[in-house]
Amino acid sequence: MPGGTWVTQNKVRPGVYINIVSDPKSLSSLGERGTVALPLMLPWGAAKQIITINAGDDVSKVLGYDITHASLLLVKEALKRASKLLVYKLNEGTKAAVTSGNLVATAKYGGVRGNDISIVIQADIDTPSNFNVRTLVEGREMDLQKVANIDGLVANDWVSFKAAATDKTLAATAGAPLAGGANGTVTNTDHSDFLAAVETQSFNTIGVVSTDQTLKSIYVSFVKRLRESEGRYVQVVLSDYPTADYEGVISTRNGVVLSDGTIIDKVNVVAWVAAAEAAALVNQSLTYTAYDDAVDVDVRLTNSETVSALQNGEFVFSFSNDRAIVEQDINTFRSYVPKKGKERSKNRVIRVLDSIGNDLKKVFENSYIGKVDNNVDGRNIFKKEGISYMELLQSINAIEDFNSQTDFIVTAGEDKDAVLVNTGVKPVDAAEKIYMEVRVR
Repeated sequence: MPGGTWVTQNKVRPGVYINIVSDPKSLSSLGERGTVALPLMLPWGAAKQIITINAGDDVSKVLGYDITHASLLLVKEALKRASKLLVYKLNEGTKAAVTSGNLVATAKYGGVRGNDISIVIQADIDTPSNFNVRTLVEGREMDLQKVANIDGLVANDWVSFKAAATDKTLAATAGAPLAGGANGTVTNTDHSDFLAAVETQSFNTIGVVSTDQTLKSIYVSFVKRLRESEGRYVQVVLSDYPTADYEGVISTRNGVVLSDGTIIDKVNVVAWVAAAEAAALVNQSLTYTAYDDAVDVDVRLTNSETVSALQNGEFVFSFSNDRAIVEQDINTFRSYVPKKGKERSKNRVIRVLDSIGNDLKKVFENSYIGKVDNNVDGRNIFKKEGISYMELLQSINAIEDFNSQTDFIVTAGEDKDAVLVNTGVKPVDAAEKIYMEVRVR
């Protein structure tokens, strides 16, 4: 007996024709947040490439130090909030090296960390014709190789080896320290290289640790292009740059003091702010959020100074109950107009609007464009998907008063292959000002 599937009821032979299909389910979901990108000068690590670090990873494997080391302060601060950190080592630096007898050992990466490496060569007790070649970092053994000569050595995570001449024999040494490692300098061209690399990545925010005003303007232009020309809704965090006057730019005014006395000024505090903004949920505001492990601010502002800074679009930390808290979760936008109001200066509102743009774009691109007919039935599929997403946002209090009948309209566009979507949303902001009237009776 014949069988199989069917498209139209036009079979000739008797048989059972079955289509097995799933009930339609919405593909809409909230995009993951928590990815921050940081271009930094570092003393170790692969230069000029994105290094992905997830929260909880052992950063010493890629950055050469434990997370608590002073040179990785900004990495540590960012990982207090970020679930994923995209680190870009801006500087190539100079590789440390040493020549011991016929052996040349060269650090794997440029930077001062290479100066903490030393090579110890000892005759093997069990096989005197062989040598034990040990790579030490600050006296700690990181690699051990038993070889007969230099040709037997292979590069490890810290150094590479080669012969200084044609003679490949090894000579014992109690310790040959590498030297000459330097971090080098960073130019704006290095930052441009970072922007080219990070553009291919998925991220929520970029943190720029710099006082260079020209460099800041380059980052602002980059973010504006991504947001306005490519539909990629990301933000950048800078210090002392409220003149950006743009919802995609956050400008820090002051810094914090950690419990161990470490001062993180307004330039370096960018790392934590960028990570915190990246990790904040679509229905979450950072207003009055405490900076992790901070007991004070580095510069306390008066009430009038705080008000002035907020009106100027600056991100301010305030001292409160032995903590450093975010005064208000705002960006630099302040040129309010009827079609772009004051609410756009709130980062929680921007997260909602950005999520709508990013998430629906991703869903439509991956599952609908080129796959759905541009007719009434096809457009209704688009509409159902959009309504499902909006209702999801409403269910978590990211938006309110959404009307599925009037607030998500899908019609045919001007071209045969175009679809026009008109949607209205009312983002929910956090309660920030409580006015009380106490009556004495």
